Amino acid sequence: MVLAHSDNPAPPRGAAAATLSWRGHWRASILLGIPIIGSHVAQILTHVTDAVMLGWYSVAAFAALTLAAQIFFVIFLVGSGFAFAVMPLVATAHGAGDRRQVRRLVRMGCWIVIGFAALMVAPLWFLEPILLAAGQNPEHAALAQEYMRIAVWGLFPGLLIMVLKSWFGALERAGVVLAATLVAAAANVFFNWVLIFGNLGFPELGVRGAAIASVLTVTVDLIFLTAWAVFHRDFRDMQILKNPLSADWPVFGEVFRLGWPISLQLMAESGLFAASTIMVGWTGTTNLVAHGIVLQISSISFMVPMGISAVASIRVGNALGRRDDTGLLRASWVVVIWGLLMAFLTIVVFVAMPEPLVKLFMDPDEPQRTAVIAAGVSLMMLAAGFQIMDAMQVVALGLLRGIKDTAVPMALAFLGYWVLALPIAYILAFPIGYGAEGVWAGLVIGLSFASATMLWRYVRMMPRALTHT
Repeated sequence: MVLAHSDNPAPPRGAAAATLSWRGHWRASILLGIPIIGSHVAQILTHVTDAVMLGWYSVAAFAALTLAAQIFFVIFLVGSGFAFAVMPLVATAHGAGDRRQVRRLVRMGCWIVIGFAALMVAPLWFLEPILLAAGQNPEHAALAQEYMRIAVWGLFPGLLIMVLKSWFGALERAGVVLAATLVAAAANVFFNWVLIFGNLGFPELGVRGAAIASVLTVTVDLIFLTAWAVFHRDFRDMQILKNPLSADWPVFGEVFRLGWPISLQLMAESGLFAASTIMVGWTGTTNLVAHGIVLQISSISFMVPMGISAVASIRVGNALGRRDDTGLLRASWVVVIWGLLMAFLTIVVFVAMPEPLVKLFMDPDEPQRTAVIAAGVSLMMLAAGFQIMDAMQVVALGLLRGIKDTAVPMALAFLGYWVLALPIAYILAFPIGYGAEGVWAGLVIGLSFASATMLWRYVRMMPRALTHT
């Protein structure tokens, strides 16, 4: 496949990767995947740090963070869809040796996410009336808005980071991203300790301190990645930030066309979890806190298949750029098997030690601690139940993005999450009376449907991708 704007002829079919064995594909995928997974885990740990520290600060603060963070995460992921689109496009252009196209893709990806962030400031600013209309506790809604009016400014650097991560990842240099994310995660711990609790002479700011810490953290991360991209000898010649105000509308359209279905698919899944948080909020503070804790734990485990999904997009995209049929097939099988193995490992951890994991988020002197832990352990069992489905659907999405197929997966996501999962979750939780456990059972059903249909879609589409390379 030859990209528009390419100044280089496509290499012959099968070139460069025809001799790469199964063992070679495993080695290449793991070497690429470990720093990507590490960077994802480190990034989510910055959010988990907020949750743990606010959980020890007060139950009300944690409940507010659960509501605000879920809504912020939905918006962030929707914007990240355009950044994720940059990854397979850059991987294909890089595989074809078209450096100029790589630079254009990154620049237009940055334009799109900045515009998206600007559009989201106003709706996120007025979060309290939205939560009150959704039937949430007034104290939680007020604290959530207080958090969001600061955290919203982190959307701009956060989304620019996602574009740079896609670029580094597509060049198979994810170690840079891991280093930056570890620095940011360490900084976040310090900022939270100082600003939430009022250490080192700073005022005690509670949820506002957590929000300020988050904004400072993503700013540190962006500065680190930008400096590395501009000044490091391995990337300096690429001039990735050359002519930042120069428009390239055909490339803008290419990124947007591939990105908006990814964004809507991510909105469908993350929106499902946000809606589940709203429903659990109707059942009381104890269940909401337990739900928030299990979501935080599940988010950490989800970063592993999410990283493998990025590997899938990169490896498949590179194979397309090289016109390498055998490499595409082998890369696909490797990430699917890897995703399954990691999902089984996560299930073992969730089933073997649910109570110690939940306890990490609670102050030993908290009066509601026993009730929250009991509810959290129950939800951990349900979370273990969807690990395989969740891993397979996100890996399948990565494979589909690698072959530039995003529109149908978006439709499948909406069907599974909003037509199937959400109504079932509501029925099980309220008319039938299972409460928070019913909500999570609905999530399991929706993710199972998404996993099966998206894997089926990839099996159907892979022969066409091979034919058109």
